[in-house]
Amino acid sequence: MAVQYSTPAPSALFPIAGVRLGVAEAGIRKQGRNDLTLIELAPNATVAGVFTQNRFCAAPVTVCRQHLAAGTEIRAFVINTGIANAGTGAAGLEAAQTTCTAVGNLLDIKPEAVLPFSTGVILEPLPVARLLAALPAACADLGADRWHAAAHAIMTTDTVAKAVSRRIDIGGKTLTVTGIAKGAGMIHPNMATMLAFVATDAAIARPLLAALVQEAAGQSFNAITVDGDTSTNDSFVVMASGQGALRFENGGEPGWETAKAALIAVAAELAQAIVRDGEGASKFITIEVEGGRDRVECRKVADAIAHSPLVKTAFFASDPNLGRILAAIGYAGIDDLDVDRLRVWLAGGGKRVLVAEVGGRAAHYQEEDGATIMREAEISIHIDLARGPASTRLHTCDLSYDYVKINADYRS
Repeated sequence: MAVQYSTPAPSALFPIAGVRLGVAEAGIRKQGRNDLTLIELAPNATVAGVFTQNRFCAAPVTVCRQHLAAGTEIRAFVINTGIANAGTGAAGLEAAQTTCTAVGNLLDIKPEAVLPFSTGVILEPLPVARLLAALPAACADLGADRWHAAAHAIMTTDTVAKAVSRRIDIGGKTLTVTGIAKGAGMIHPNMATMLAFVATDAAIARPLLAALVQEAAGQSFNAITVDGDTSTNDSFVVMASGQGALRFENGGEPGWETAKAALIAVAAELAQAIVRDGEGASKFITIEVEGGRDRVECRKVADAIAHSPLVKTAFFASDPNLGRILAAIGYAGIDDLDVDRLRVWLAGGGKRVLVAEVGGRAAHYQEEDGATIMREAEISIHIDLARGPASTRLHTCDLSYDYVKINADYRS
């Protein structure tokens, strides 16, 4: 189960005017579950996205990039789970394009107005006939209140569906934001995460939305890691339906900073939910690094700690073998790091202890204090490099027996 996270009730997920969702069972890989999602957008909606930087990117990612680059008004998304349609060559591209054509015919829109998304097993062909056969059912299911169902339909190894919704007042006008995401393993994105979709009823000009999605990814899906593997299918898309009372053309309008913060906060909460549901995770770990000369070297330290199997297994065991953290900092790639100036703290359950300073164990640190914190479900590691003004924050999880079991059995 996810670490201190549960799916919001359907009533807690606010509809977005101008956005309808529908789900269906296509039998893409397994029977007896909804595995196909259709999202329809009202005319004049704007869409922006960021995608995986993996050179072996999936066919639907390639098609999404092409359709967004063409500047065509995007009117629909189609999402399947079970098969990633990655590592499938020309046949995979044809499958993604055929899917877009079918959705276009169903909704009476251009194929270029459709963005396709897939997630699941890599190197397997997408069963297009099954997907196409289920599209009418997904279309018939379209409704503004289907966010909860869609959050479940995009899951793979997730143990919980991930969804967030917010309504805020901005100058007497209401902004509504709702988003869903999936992901539990293969999480170390170089832009976003497995799949995430966030919608708002505000009208946001396309260039402004494109800048927003980049900034939001940097503060959310680019600030998490589960296992250090970047997926072939990572996609994070924001849609602005324009059906609400708020309009933003250039970011200079009153209320824009508040609206932007709300959208980024939804993305951040979805990203953290993915870490909380990391495959086999029992601990949610926040790594904060400050005092770096620049953000890049702070991130090197955070990544080294977050990706260390020795650190992650120690947290799973609640074992305060914290020398593993120092070792990770030491090999992070800062060649002129002065370890005598560095300090490391551990925090959790309302307690915070200084673990290391002046090149070694802190004078007042007691191992039982570390063990007490390590037993908490939520733990923070704080490092001060004492060499500059930069900082960063990264969320990760522990590494348990179940991670191996889940990934060993994934295709069975």
